[in-house]
Amino acid sequence: MKLGTKAPQGDLSPHAGNPDFMLSLARGLRVIESFEAHPDGRSIVEISQATGLSRAAIRRILVTLELLGYAEHTRQVYRLKTQVLRLGFSFLSSSSVVEAARPVLERITEQLHESSSMSMLDGPDIVYVARSAASRILAAGLSVGSRLPAYCTSMGRVLLASLPDDQLNTYLRGLTPRTFTPKTITRISELKKSILEVRTLGYAIVDEELEAGLRSIAVPVSTRNGQVVAAINVGTHVSRVDRTILLRKCLPALKKGARELRTILI
Repeated sequence: MKLGTKAPQGDLSPHAGNPDFMLSLARGLRVIESFEAHPDGRSIVEISQATGLSRAAIRRILVTLELLGYAEHTRQVYRLKTQVLRLGFSFLSSSSVVEAARPVLERITEQLHESSSMSMLDGPDIVYVARSAASRILAAGLSVGSRLPAYCTSMGRVLLASLPDDQLNTYLRGLTPRTFTPKTITRISELKKSILEVRTLGYAIVDEELEAGLRSIAVPVSTRNGQVVAAINVGTHVSRVDRTILLRKCLPALKKGARELRTILI
């Protein structure tokens, strides 16, 4: 997993020397990725600006996606169709971690009456791969596939803490933290101290750094050989659950869930 500063979205040159690298597939995936956060669609010009690919190449890719049922267009605006979700579902249905996590998260939510989630690290972000939402949802819009910055989330800090020192330092050197709330930690030295503390504690608590009112606690999920592959958390509202309750009730439930998953994962 490569961390740190991302290459420009259209820059595929680092892989050009690999004889097994399929450039057309890579370009197609870049075009699909360019639709993120654009539910109303994008024009060929906009996609070209976002990816660095030529308009002619983008047009061929979009025509192919449309013929296969993954895209559609109205006049000059292209949109992805729901069939593209099958690509994500293929991962979810084939991942033993995700499949095993669903009932575990549901039990945690039933026990605590709070939402619980699982995420994995993808570059500088965490990606939600499983979720069990309580009836009272604080962070509306969070669902499987949602991405959040790793540095200001409890699951993100757990996952960053599991990285070797060289990868963590590379991540921190390439990071430009954004202030989401007055409590967001943005100084790199403080972030590193917080992440390293997670290694000692075995869990991470993040208080209102991503969203006002949101307090969360997370623990790592590892395989039987000790490799951290994901994180699970419980998200609460600060007015309802204080840090003492997080540690007394939520942390034991999460640790139990992580142990259950550890016995399943190879």
